[in-house]
Amino acid sequence: MDDGTEVDAGGAASRLGVLTDLAGVWLARSAAATVRHTGAVAADRFDRVAWRDTCEQSAALRELAQELGEHHTHTADLLADVFLAAYKAAPRLREPREMTPSRLVNHRIVTALLDSPDFAELHRETVGDPYAAAMAVLAQGTALRRMLDDSRPAGDQDERAERARREAEDAADAVAEALRHAAEGADEDGTVPGPAAETVRRAVQDAEAAAERAASDAARSLAVAVPGGVRAAARGAVAKSASAARQEAALMRAWGVGSGELERMSFDERARLAERLRTGRLAEWAELIGRFRQMADGERARKVENTTGELIGVTLGDDLSRVIPSELAHLGLPGLRAVFAARYAAGELMLYDSQGEQSTGRGAVIACVDTSHSMYEAGPGGITREAWAKACALALLDQARHAGRDFVGIVFSAADKLRVFRFPAGRPADLARTLDFAETFLGGGTSYQRPLSAAGELLEEEFNDAARTRGDIVMLTDDDCGVTEAWMRDWNEAKRRLGFRVFGVGIGAPRVAAAGSVLAALCDNLRSVEDFTDVHAAADLFRVI
Repeated sequence: MDDGTEVDAGGAASRLGVLTDLAGVWLARSAAATVRHTGAVAADRFDRVAWRDTCEQSAALRELAQELGEHHTHTADLLADVFLAAYKAAPRLREPREMTPSRLVNHRIVTALLDSPDFAELHRETVGDPYAAAMAVLAQGTALRRMLDDSRPAGDQDERAERARREAEDAADAVAEALRHAAEGADEDGTVPGPAAETVRRAVQDAEAAAERAASDAARSLAVAVPGGVRAAARGAVAKSASAARQEAALMRAWGVGSGELERMSFDERARLAERLRTGRLAEWAELIGRFRQMADGERARKVENTTGELIGVTLGDDLSRVIPSELAHLGLPGLRAVFAARYAAGELMLYDSQGEQSTGRGAVIACVDTSHSMYEAGPGGITREAWAKACALALLDQARHAGRDFVGIVFSAADKLRVFRFPAGRPADLARTLDFAETFLGGGTSYQRPLSAAGELLEEEFNDAARTRGDIVMLTDDDCGVTEAWMRDWNEAKRRLGFRVFGVGIGAPRVAAAGSVLAALCDNLRSVEDFTDVHAAADLFRVI
Protein backbone atom coordinates (compact mmCIF):
# COMPACT_ATOMS: atom_id res chain seq x y z
CA MET A 1 0.00 0.00 0.00
CA ASP A 2 1.21 3.53 -0.79
CA ASP A 3 -0.44 5.53 2.07
CA GLY A 4 2.33 4.76 4.56
CA THR A 5 0.15 2.58 6.77
CA GLU A 6 1.97 -0.60 7.70
CA VAL A 7 0.02 -3.88 7.65
CA ASP A 8 1.14 -7.33 8.73
CA ALA A 9 -0.27 -10.66 9.86
CA GLY A 10 -0.99 -9.26 13.33
CA GLY A 11 -3.57 -6.76 12.07
CA ALA A 12 -3.79 -3.16 10.95
CA ALA A 13 -1.44 -0.50 12.26
CA SER A 14 -2.80 2.50 14.21
CA ARG A 15 -1.73 5.99 15.04
CA LEU A 16 -0.17 6.34 18.52
CA GLY A 17 -2.34 9.33 19.36
CA VAL A 18 -5.53 7.37 18.81
CA LEU A 19 -4.34 4.53 21.05
CA THR A 20 -3.21 6.98 23.69
CA ASP A 21 -6.60 8.66 23.76
CA LEU A 22 -8.35 5.29 23.94
CA ALA A 23 -6.22 3.99 26.79
CA GLY A 24 -5.90 7.34 28.56
CA VAL A 25 -9.63 7.92 28.88
CA TRP A 26 -10.11 4.47 30.34
CA LEU A 27 -7.13 4.74 32.70
CA ALA A 28 -8.34 8.09 34.01
CA ARG A 29 -11.81 6.66 34.67
CA SER A 30 -10.30 3.59 36.34
CA ALA A 31 -7.96 5.63 38.57
CA ALA A 32 -10.80 7.88 39.72
CA ALA A 33 -12.81 4.83 40.78
CA THR A 34 -9.99 3.21 42.78
CA VAL A 35 -10.65 2.95 46.57
CA ARG A 36 -7.70 2.88 48.95
CA HIS A 37 -8.93 3.52 52.51
CA THR A 38 -8.37 0.64 54.93
CA GLY A 39 -9.63 2.43 58.07
CA ALA A 40 -13.34 2.84 58.70
CA VAL A 41 -12.79 5.75 61.13
CA ALA A 42 -11.28 8.85 59.53
CA ALA A 43 -8.05 9.70 61.37
CA ASP A 44 -5.16 12.11 61.09
CA ARG A 45 -1.54 11.27 61.72
CA PHE A 46 -1.74 12.26 65.39
CA ASP A 47 -4.57 9.79 65.94
CA ARG A 48 -2.55 7.08 64.22
CA VAL A 49 0.48 7.89 66.37
CA ALA A 50 -1.69 7.58 69.52
CA TRP A 51 -2.86 4.14 68.37
CA ARG A 52 0.63 2.97 67.45
CA ASP A 53 2.13 4.16 70.73
CA THR A 54 -0.66 2.55 72.74
CA CYS A 55 -0.18 -0.74 70.91
CA GLU A 56 3.54 -0.64 71.61
CA GLN A 57 2.86 -0.16 75.33
CA SER A 58 0.07 -2.72 75.69
CA ALA A 59 1.03 -6.38 75.43
CA ALA A 60 -2.66 -7.27 75.86
CA LEU A 61 -3.60 -5.35 72.71
CA ARG A 62 -0.87 -7.08 70.72
CA GLU A 63 -1.99 -10.47 72.02
CA LEU A 64 -5.60 -9.74 71.05
CA ALA A 65 -4.52 -8.69 67.55
CA GLN A 66 -2.49 -11.88 67.16
CA GLU A 67 -5.33 -14.07 68.43
CA LEU A 68 -7.92 -12.50 66.11
CA GLY A 69 -5.46 -12.61 63.21
CA GLU A 70 -5.14 -16.39 63.46
CA HIS A 71 -8.72 -16.86 62.22
CA HIS A 72 -9.62 -13.61 60.45
CA THR A 73 -8.01 -11.10 58.11
CA HIS A 74 -7.40 -7.37 58.57
CA THR A 75 -8.00 -7.52 62.32
CA ALA A 76 -5.24 -4.99 63.06
CA ASP A 77 -7.23 -2.42 61.09
CA LEU A 78 -10.38 -3.40 62.98
CA LEU A 79 -8.75 -2.89 66.39
CA ALA A 80 -7.42 0.48 65.25
CA ASP A 81 -10.94 1.50 64.21
CA VAL A 82 -12.47 0.40 67.54
CA PHE A 83 -9.76 2.31 69.42
CA LEU A 84 -10.19 5.47 67.36
CA ALA A 85 -13.97 5.37 67.73
CA ALA A 86 -13.51 5.47 71.51
CA TYR A 87 -10.55 7.88 71.52
CA LYS A 88 -11.50 10.62 69.04
CA ALA A 89 -13.64 13.50 70.24
CA ALA A 90 -15.95 13.27 67.23
CA PRO A 91 -15.36 9.96 65.44
CA ARG A 92 -16.48 10.03 61.80
CA LEU A 93 -17.09 6.88 59.78
CA ARG A 94 -16.02 6.96 56.16
CA GLU A 95 -18.62 6.24 53.51
CA PRO A 96 -18.59 2.53 52.62
CA ARG A 97 -17.75 3.44 49.00
CA GLU A 98 -14.52 5.05 50.22
CA MET A 99 -13.35 1.75 51.70
CA THR A 100 -11.29 -0.95 50.09
CA PRO A 101 -13.76 -3.90 49.80
CA SER A 102 -11.86 -6.23 52.12
CA ARG A 103 -12.34 -3.77 55.01
CA LEU A 104 -16.09 -3.41 54.63
CA VAL A 105 -16.59 -6.11 57.26
CA ASN A 106 -14.70 -3.86 59.71
CA HIS A 107 -16.88 -0.93 58.68
CA ARG A 108 -20.03 -2.90 59.48
CA ILE A 109 -18.74 -3.94 62.91
CA VAL A 110 -17.67 -0.41 63.87
CA THR A 111 -21.00 0.94 62.61
CA ALA A 112 -22.80 -1.49 64.91
CA LEU A 113 -20.65 -0.39 67.85
CA LEU A 114 -21.28 3.31 67.23
CA ASP A 115 -25.02 2.70 66.87
CA SER A 116 -25.23 0.92 70.25
CA PRO A 117 -27.32 2.75 72.89
CA ASP A 118 -24.49 2.77 75.44
CA PHE A 119 -21.78 4.07 73.14
CA ALA A 120 -22.23 7.72 74.23
CA GLU A 121 -21.73 6.71 77.87
CA LEU A 122 -18.60 4.73 76.98
CA HIS A 123 -17.27 7.60 74.88
CA ARG A 124 -17.55 10.04 77.80
CA GLU A 125 -15.07 7.93 79.77
CA THR A 126 -12.64 7.21 76.91
CA VAL A 127 -12.47 10.34 74.75
CA GLY A 128 -8.95 11.72 74.58
CA ASP A 129 -7.63 9.01 76.93
CA PRO A 130 -5.50 6.39 75.11
CA TYR A 131 -5.43 4.07 78.12
CA ALA A 132 -9.22 4.12 78.61
CA ALA A 133 -9.78 3.65 74.86
CA ALA A 134 -7.43 0.66 74.87
CA MET A 135 -9.26 -0.83 77.85
CA ALA A 136 -12.51 -0.44 75.92
CA VAL A 137 -11.00 -2.39 73.01
CA LEU A 138 -9.85 -5.16 75.32
CA ALA A 139 -13.22 -5.30 77.08
CA GLN A 140 -14.83 -5.88 73.68
CA GLY A 141 -12.34 -8.57 72.62
CA THR A 142 -14.64 -11.56 73.08
CA ALA A 143 -17.50 -9.82 71.30
CA LEU A 144 -15.23 -8.82 68.42
CA ARG A 145 -14.34 -12.47 67.89
CA ARG A 146 -18.02 -13.38 67.82
CA MET A 147 -18.87 -10.52 65.46
CA LEU A 148 -16.09 -11.57 63.07
CA ASP A 149 -17.37 -15.16 63.14
CA ASP A 150 -20.93 -14.01 62.40
CA SER A 151 -19.64 -11.81 59.58
CA ARG A 152 -17.68 -14.56 57.85
CA PRO A 153 -20.14 -15.06 54.91
CA ALA A 154 -20.21 -11.30 54.29
CA GLY A 155 -16.46 -11.24 54.71
CA ASP A 156 -16.05 -13.89 52.03
CA GLN A 157 -18.08 -11.70 49.65
CA ASP A 158 -15.85 -8.76 50.57
CA GLU A 159 -12.75 -10.80 49.79
CA ARG A 160 -14.17 -11.73 46.37
CA ALA A 161 -14.76 -8.06 45.72
CA GLU A 162 -11.23 -7.33 46.85
CA ARG A 163 -9.79 -9.92 44.46
CA ALA A 164 -11.86 -8.47 41.63
CA ARG A 165 -10.59 -5.00 42.50
CA ARG A 166 -7.00 -6.19 42.41
CA GLU A 167 -7.58 -7.96 39.10
CA ALA A 168 -8.98 -4.71 37.72
CA GLU A 169 -5.88 -2.88 38.96
CA ASP A 170 -3.64 -5.49 37.34
CA ALA A 171 -5.60 -5.12 34.09
CA ALA A 172 -5.14 -1.36 34.28
CA ASP A 173 -1.41 -1.89 34.76
CA ALA A 174 -1.46 -4.16 31.69
CA VAL A 175 -3.04 -1.37 29.63
CA ALA A 176 -0.35 1.04 30.72
CA GLU A 177 2.36 -1.51 29.93
CA ALA A 178 0.90 -2.28 26.48
CA LEU A 179 0.70 1.42 25.71
CA ARG A 180 4.34 1.88 26.73
CA HIS A 181 5.45 -0.91 24.41
CA ALA A 182 3.35 0.56 21.60
CA ALA A 183 4.96 3.93 22.11
CA GLU A 184 8.43 2.41 22.02
CA GLY A 185 7.65 0.64 18.68
CA ALA A 186 5.99 3.57 16.95
CA ASP A 187 7.51 5.11 13.83
CA GLU A 188 8.60 8.70 13.63
CA ASP A 189 5.20 9.67 12.25
CA GLY A 190 3.43 7.95 15.19
CA THR A 191 2.40 4.81 13.33
CA VAL A 192 2.18 1.78 15.64
CA PRO A 193 2.63 -1.74 14.16
CA GLY A 194 -0.55 -3.78 13.99
CA PRO A 195 0.33 -6.38 16.65
CA ALA A 196 1.22 -3.72 19.21
CA ALA A 197 -1.95 -1.77 18.48
CA GLU A 198 -4.03 -4.91 18.82
CA THR A 199 -2.37 -5.68 22.15
CA VAL A 200 -3.41 -2.26 23.45
CA ARG A 201 -6.98 -2.75 22.27
CA ARG A 202 -7.23 -6.20 23.90
CA ALA A 203 -5.72 -4.88 27.13
CA VAL A 204 -8.31 -2.13 27.24
CA GLN A 205 -11.12 -4.59 26.59
CA ASP A 206 -9.84 -6.95 29.30
CA ALA A 207 -9.47 -4.06 31.72
CA GLU A 208 -12.98 -2.84 31.07
CA ALA A 209 -14.35 -6.34 31.68
CA ALA A 210 -12.32 -6.64 34.91
CA ALA A 211 -13.55 -3.23 36.03
CA GLU A 212 -17.15 -4.25 35.42
CA ARG A 213 -16.67 -7.43 37.46
CA ALA A 214 -15.03 -5.41 40.26
CA ALA A 215 -17.87 -2.89 40.24
CA SER A 216 -20.46 -5.68 40.33
CA ASP A 217 -18.75 -7.49 43.24
CA ALA A 218 -18.26 -4.20 45.09
CA ALA A 219 -21.96 -3.39 44.70
CA ARG A 220 -22.88 -6.75 46.18
CA SER A 221 -20.57 -6.11 49.15
CA LEU A 222 -22.01 -2.65 49.71
CA ALA A 223 -25.51 -4.13 49.69
CA VAL A 224 -24.72 -6.54 52.55
CA ALA A 225 -26.57 -5.48 55.72
CA VAL A 226 -25.07 -5.71 59.20
CA PRO A 227 -26.07 -9.19 60.48
CA GLY A 228 -28.47 -9.20 63.42
CA GLY A 229 -26.03 -11.24 65.50
CA VAL A 230 -23.38 -8.58 64.99
CA ARG A 231 -25.72 -5.83 66.20
CA ALA A 232 -26.68 -7.82 69.30
CA ALA A 233 -23.05 -8.62 70.10
CA ALA A 234 -22.11 -4.97 69.59
CA ARG A 235 -24.77 -3.79 72.02
CA GLY A 236 -23.55 -6.24 74.66
CA ALA A 237 -19.89 -5.36 74.06
CA VAL A 238 -20.43 -1.62 74.35
CA ALA A 239 -22.59 -1.98 77.46
CA LYS A 240 -19.94 -4.17 79.10
CA SER A 241 -17.05 -1.87 78.23
CA ALA A 242 -19.03 1.23 79.29
CA SER A 243 -19.70 -0.37 82.67
CA ALA A 244 -16.04 -1.31 83.08
CA ALA A 245 -14.88 2.18 82.11
CA ARG A 246 -17.38 3.80 84.47
CA GLN A 247 -16.35 1.58 87.36
CA GLU A 248 -12.65 2.20 86.82
CA ALA A 249 -13.19 5.97 86.61
CA ALA A 250 -15.23 5.85 89.83
CA LEU A 251 -12.51 3.77 91.47
CA MET A 252 -9.87 6.34 90.55
CA ARG A 253 -12.01 9.20 91.84
CA ALA A 254 -12.75 7.36 95.08
CA TRP A 255 -9.05 6.95 95.76
CA GLY A 256 -8.38 10.58 94.90
CA VAL A 257 -6.42 9.86 91.70
CA GLY A 258 -6.85 12.92 89.49
CA SER A 259 -6.78 13.03 85.69
CA GLY A 260 -3.51 14.97 85.76
CA GLU A 261 -1.83 12.25 87.80
CA LEU A 262 -3.15 9.57 85.45
CA GLU A 263 -1.83 11.42 82.40
CA ARG A 264 1.67 11.40 83.88
CA MET A 265 1.64 7.61 84.29
CA SER A 266 2.87 5.21 81.64
CA PHE A 267 0.43 2.68 80.24
CA ASP A 268 1.89 -0.13 82.36
CA GLU A 269 1.88 1.98 85.54
CA ARG A 270 -1.74 2.87 85.06
CA ALA A 271 -2.70 -0.72 84.27
CA ARG A 272 -0.94 -1.94 87.43
CA LEU A 273 -2.65 0.75 89.51
CA ALA A 274 -6.08 -0.14 88.14
CA GLU A 275 -5.47 -3.82 88.83
CA ARG A 276 -4.35 -3.09 92.37
CA LEU A 277 -7.39 -0.92 93.05
CA ARG A 278 -9.72 -3.57 91.63
CA THR A 279 -8.21 -6.45 93.59
CA GLY A 280 -6.98 -4.81 96.82
CA ARG A 281 -8.40 -5.55 100.25
CA LEU A 282 -10.62 -2.45 100.21
CA ALA A 283 -11.62 -2.57 96.53
CA GLU A 284 -15.25 -3.36 97.28
CA TRP A 285 -15.44 -0.36 99.62
CA ALA A 286 -14.29 2.19 97.04
CA GLU A 287 -17.77 3.71 97.01
CA LEU A 288 -17.64 4.18 100.80
CA ILE A 289 -14.20 5.77 100.54
CA GLY A 290 -15.46 8.11 97.86
CA ARG A 291 -18.48 9.12 99.95
CA PHE A 292 -16.27 9.79 102.96
CA ARG A 293 -14.04 12.07 100.90
CA GLN A 294 -17.02 13.92 99.44
CA MET A 295 -18.52 14.38 102.89
CA ALA A 296 -15.24 15.71 104.27
CA ASP A 297 -14.93 18.12 101.36
CA GLY A 298 -18.44 19.40 102.06
CA GLU A 299 -17.70 19.84 105.75
CA ARG A 300 -14.57 21.83 104.91
CA ALA A 301 -16.76 24.16 102.86
CA ARG A 302 -18.95 24.75 105.94
CA LYS A 303 -15.97 25.37 108.18
CA VAL A 304 -15.62 28.85 109.66
CA GLU A 305 -12.01 29.87 110.23
CA ASN A 306 -10.90 31.26 113.58
CA THR A 307 -13.95 29.93 115.47
CA THR A 308 -14.00 27.22 118.09
CA GLY A 309 -15.65 23.88 118.03
CA GLU A 310 -18.72 22.48 116.32
CA LEU A 311 -21.22 24.98 114.89
CA ILE A 312 -24.53 24.72 116.73
CA GLY A 313 -26.42 27.83 115.58
CA VAL A 314 -26.41 31.64 115.70
CA THR A 315 -25.91 33.97 118.65
CA LEU A 316 -25.44 37.73 119.23
CA GLY A 317 -22.18 39.55 119.93
CA ASP A 318 -19.42 41.77 118.57
CA ASP A 319 -16.80 39.18 117.42
CA LEU A 320 -16.20 40.26 113.81
CA SER A 321 -14.41 36.97 113.00
CA ARG A 322 -17.72 35.07 113.51
CA VAL A 323 -20.17 37.46 111.79
CA ILE A 324 -22.60 35.62 109.49
CA PRO A 325 -22.61 36.60 105.77
CA SER A 326 -26.02 38.34 105.84
CA GLU A 327 -24.71 40.79 108.46
CA LEU A 328 -21.58 41.51 106.42
CA ALA A 329 -23.78 42.24 103.41
CA HIS A 330 -25.03 45.36 105.22
CA LEU A 331 -21.60 46.91 104.80
CA GLY A 332 -22.10 46.87 101.04
CA LEU A 333 -25.15 49.17 101.29
CA PRO A 334 -24.35 52.77 102.30
CA GLY A 335 -27.73 53.22 103.95
CA LEU A 336 -27.20 50.25 106.29
CA ARG A 337 -23.61 50.87 107.36
CA ALA A 338 -24.75 53.05 110.27
CA VAL A 339 -27.11 50.29 111.39
CA PHE A 340 -24.24 47.79 111.30
CA ALA A 341 -22.05 50.15 113.37
CA ALA A 342 -24.80 50.64 115.95
CA ARG A 343 -25.43 46.91 116.30
CA TYR A 344 -21.68 46.30 116.59
CA ALA A 345 -21.40 48.87 119.36
CA ALA A 346 -24.32 47.27 121.19
CA GLY A 347 -22.92 43.74 120.76
CA GLU A 348 -26.00 42.67 118.81
CA LEU A 349 -24.46 41.37 115.56
CA MET A 350 -25.55 37.88 114.55
CA LEU A 351 -22.59 35.51 114.96
CA TYR A 352 -21.94 31.82 114.34
CA ASP A 353 -22.24 29.94 117.64
CA SER A 354 -20.10 26.88 118.42
CA GLN A 355 -19.23 24.61 121.28
CA GLY A 356 -16.96 21.89 122.49
CA GLU A 357 -13.58 22.41 120.86
CA GLN A 358 -10.64 24.74 120.90
CA SER A 359 -9.42 26.41 117.74
CA THR A 360 -8.23 24.43 114.76
CA GLY A 361 -4.91 22.62 115.21
CA ARG A 362 -1.74 23.44 113.32
CA GLY A 363 0.45 20.39 114.01
CA ALA A 364 0.27 16.98 112.37
CA VAL A 365 -2.95 15.01 111.96
CA ILE A 366 -2.39 11.43 113.16
CA ALA A 367 -4.91 8.65 112.53
CA CYS A 368 -4.43 5.56 114.70
CA VAL A 369 -6.36 2.70 113.05
CA ASP A 370 -7.07 -0.49 114.98
CA THR A 371 -6.55 -3.61 112.82
CA SER A 372 -7.16 -6.29 115.43
CA HIS A 373 -9.07 -9.41 114.36
CA SER A 374 -12.42 -8.04 115.55
CA MET A 375 -12.18 -5.22 112.97
CA TYR A 376 -13.08 -7.83 110.32
CA GLU A 377 -16.63 -7.84 111.68
CA ALA A 378 -19.25 -6.45 109.31
CA GLY A 379 -22.11 -4.16 110.19
CA PRO A 380 -25.06 -2.73 108.24
CA GLY A 381 -24.68 -2.97 104.50
CA GLY A 382 -21.96 -5.59 104.89
CA ILE A 383 -19.36 -2.89 105.55
CA THR A 384 -16.64 -4.01 107.92
CA ARG A 385 -15.36 -2.04 110.86
CA GLU A 386 -11.98 -1.90 109.17
CA ALA A 387 -13.46 -0.47 105.96
CA TRP A 388 -15.23 2.34 107.86
CA ALA A 389 -12.09 3.16 109.85
CA LYS A 390 -9.82 3.17 106.79
CA ALA A 391 -12.27 5.30 104.79
CA CYS A 392 -12.35 7.82 107.64
CA ALA A 393 -8.55 7.81 107.89
CA LEU A 394 -8.14 8.44 104.15
CA ALA A 395 -10.52 11.38 104.40
CA LEU A 396 -8.39 12.69 107.28
CA LEU A 397 -5.37 12.41 104.98
CA ASP A 398 -7.19 14.65 102.51
CA GLN A 399 -8.07 17.00 105.35
CA ALA A 400 -4.43 17.34 106.37
CA ARG A 401 -3.28 17.88 102.77
CA HIS A 402 -5.91 20.56 102.28
CA ALA A 403 -4.76 22.40 105.42
CA GLY A 404 -1.05 22.06 104.63
CA ARG A 405 -0.45 19.83 107.65
CA ASP A 406 1.61 16.65 107.99
CA PHE A 407 -0.36 13.42 108.16
CA VAL A 408 0.66 10.17 109.82
CA GLY A 409 -1.24 6.90 109.59
CA ILE A 410 -0.53 4.45 112.40
CA VAL A 411 -1.86 0.92 111.90
CA PHE A 412 -1.85 -1.03 115.17
CA SER A 413 -3.20 -4.06 116.96
CA ALA A 414 -1.31 -5.86 119.74
CA ALA A 415 1.59 -4.21 121.58
CA ASP A 416 4.16 -5.81 119.28
CA LYS A 417 2.33 -4.94 116.04
CA LEU A 418 2.58 -1.44 114.65
CA ARG A 419 3.27 0.22 111.27
CA VAL A 420 3.74 3.93 110.70
CA PHE A 421 3.06 5.69 107.37
CA ARG A 422 4.23 9.31 107.15
CA PHE A 423 2.93 11.83 104.61
CA PRO A 424 4.81 15.16 104.98
CA ALA A 425 2.85 18.24 103.96
CA GLY A 426 5.66 19.51 101.75
CA ARG A 427 5.60 16.55 99.36
CA PRO A 428 2.84 15.02 97.21
CA ALA A 429 1.16 12.04 98.86
CA ASP A 430 2.62 8.95 97.21
CA LEU A 431 -0.27 6.87 95.90
CA ALA A 432 1.49 3.54 96.39
CA ARG A 433 2.19 4.42 100.02
CA THR A 434 -1.40 5.53 100.50
CA LEU A 435 -2.55 2.15 99.24
CA ASP A 436 -0.06 0.38 101.49
CA PHE A 437 -1.52 2.27 104.46
CA ALA A 438 -5.09 1.44 103.45
CA GLU A 439 -4.41 -2.24 102.80
CA THR A 440 -2.27 -3.04 105.86
CA PHE A 441 -3.98 -5.33 108.37
CA LEU A 442 -1.99 -6.72 111.29
CA GLY A 443 -4.46 -8.94 113.18
CA GLY A 444 -4.13 -9.94 116.82
CA GLY A 445 -5.33 -8.09 119.91
CA THR A 446 -5.51 -4.41 120.82
CA SER A 447 -3.10 -2.14 122.68
CA TYR A 448 -3.72 1.60 123.20
CA GLN A 449 -0.38 2.47 124.73
CA ARG A 450 1.83 1.50 121.79
CA PRO A 451 0.10 3.55 119.04
CA LEU A 452 -0.63 6.55 121.26
CA SER A 453 2.97 6.60 122.52
CA ALA A 454 4.17 6.51 118.88
CA ALA A 455 1.81 9.39 118.05
CA GLY A 456 3.05 11.42 121.01
CA GLU A 457 6.67 10.85 120.00
CA LEU A 458 5.93 12.06 116.47
CA LEU A 459 4.32 15.24 117.81
CA GLU A 460 7.27 15.74 120.16
CA GLU A 461 9.62 15.38 117.19
CA GLU A 462 7.56 17.89 115.20
CA PHE A 463 7.72 20.34 118.11
CA ASN A 464 11.49 19.97 118.44
CA ASP A 465 12.08 20.31 114.68
CA ALA A 466 9.56 23.01 113.73
CA ALA A 467 8.23 24.35 117.05
CA ARG A 468 4.71 23.34 115.97
CA THR A 469 2.13 22.39 118.58
CA ARG A 470 -1.61 21.68 118.62
CA GLY A 471 -1.60 18.48 116.61
CA ASP A 472 -4.62 16.21 116.37
CA ILE A 473 -4.78 12.47 117.10
CA VAL A 474 -7.78 10.42 115.98
CA MET A 475 -8.15 6.99 117.60
CA LEU A 476 -10.31 4.57 115.55
CA THR A 477 -10.96 1.33 117.44
CA ASP A 478 -13.58 -1.26 118.34
CA ASP A 479 -11.99 -2.55 121.53
CA ASP A 480 -11.31 -1.37 125.05
CA CYS A 481 -8.08 -2.04 126.89
CA GLY A 482 -6.27 -0.83 129.96
CA VAL A 483 -3.31 1.51 130.36
CA THR A 484 -0.95 1.84 133.30
CA GLU A 485 -1.09 4.75 135.74
CA ALA A 486 2.50 5.70 134.98
CA TRP A 487 1.81 5.80 131.28
CA MET A 488 -1.32 7.89 131.85
CA ARG A 489 0.66 10.46 133.85
CA ASP A 490 3.23 10.74 131.07
CA TRP A 491 0.45 10.98 128.49
CA ASN A 492 -1.32 13.83 130.26
CA GLU A 493 1.98 15.68 130.68
CA ALA A 494 2.70 15.33 126.95
CA LYS A 495 -0.77 16.67 126.13
CA ARG A 496 -0.25 19.66 128.38
CA ARG A 497 3.19 20.43 126.96
CA LEU A 498 2.41 19.92 123.26
CA GLY A 499 -1.20 21.09 123.29
CA PHE A 500 -2.55 18.30 121.10
CA ARG A 501 -6.12 17.05 121.03
CA VAL A 502 -7.34 13.46 120.99
CA PHE A 503 -10.50 12.41 119.17
CA GLY A 504 -11.91 8.94 119.71
CA VAL A 505 -14.26 6.87 117.56
CA GLY A 506 -15.70 3.65 118.96
CA ILE A 507 -16.61 1.56 115.90
CA GLY A 508 -19.44 -0.92 116.31
CA ALA A 509 -18.91 -1.20 120.06
CA PRO A 510 -20.83 1.38 122.16
CA ARG A 511 -19.17 0.25 125.39
CA VAL A 512 -15.79 1.42 124.04
CA ALA A 513 -17.06 5.02 123.91
CA ALA A 514 -19.20 4.82 127.02
CA ALA A 515 -18.67 7.12 129.99
CA GLY A 516 -16.01 5.73 132.28
CA SER A 517 -14.23 3.76 129.55
CA VAL A 518 -10.47 4.01 129.05
CA LEU A 519 -11.00 5.65 125.66
CA ALA A 520 -13.24 8.27 127.26
CA ALA A 521 -10.48 9.09 129.74
CA LEU A 522 -7.95 9.46 126.93
CA CYS A 523 -10.00 11.56 124.52
CA ASP A 524 -11.18 15.17 124.46
CA ASN A 525 -13.92 14.35 121.96
CA LEU A 526 -15.52 10.91 121.69
CA ARG A 527 -18.27 9.38 119.60
CA SER A 528 -19.66 5.91 118.83
CA VAL A 529 -20.48 4.66 115.32
CA GLU A 530 -22.83 1.73 114.79
CA ASP A 531 -24.30 2.39 111.32
CA PHE A 532 -21.34 1.90 108.99
CA THR A 533 -23.30 3.16 106.00
CA ASP A 534 -23.48 6.61 107.64
CA VAL A 535 -20.39 8.66 106.76
CA HIS A 536 -21.86 11.72 108.50
CA ALA A 537 -21.36 10.12 111.91
CA ALA A 538 -17.87 11.64 111.84
CA ALA A 539 -18.78 14.88 110.07
CA ASP A 540 -17.89 17.16 112.96
CA LEU A 541 -14.31 15.83 112.91
CA PHE A 542 -13.79 17.56 109.60
CA ARG A 543 -15.15 20.85 110.89
CA VAL A 544 -12.84 21.05 113.90
CA ILE A 545 -9.65 19.28 112.75
